[in-house]
Amino acid sequence: MASRTQNLLSHRPHIESAKIYDTIGAEELFQNKTLRPIIKFQHDLLIVVFKNYIAKHKNVFYDLSLEKQLAYIDNVIHKDMKFRNSVKGMIIGQFTVEEYTLYIQNSSALNKRMMNIVKERLIDSVQMFVKPEVLMAV
Repeated sequence: MASRTQNLLSHRPHIESAKIYDTIGAEELFQNKTLRPIIKFQHDLLIVVFKNYIAKHKNVFYDLSLEKQLAYIDNVIHKDMKFRNSVKGMIIGQFTVEEYTLYIQNSSALNKRMMNIVKERLIDSVQMFVKPEVLMAV
């Protein structure tokens, strides 16, 4: 029977651009080996979670210009602690015990990296956040 660690690691996508060098720092190594693959794996869930956030906040996001939508995403990621903590939980829940042990040693800096990656993924996927009735009209 496979261990939790083996199960978690076997489901993570491999990211070609996530280079691992002997000279990179511990935070960047953790980012490239752990955070980026987990966030990529959780991408579809993050999109649905953000769509739900938009709906719970009266769909104002859909009436904003693209520039303001990007600022909205940035604001949500950096200022809404409830949303932030929810996203962190989705990511931390995918850590192995060993990764969690490394994470807690420098959680503040790693949280910053984590939220920046999530923000960039949401911004890169902004075209997926379309007003629901627009989708039905097509």
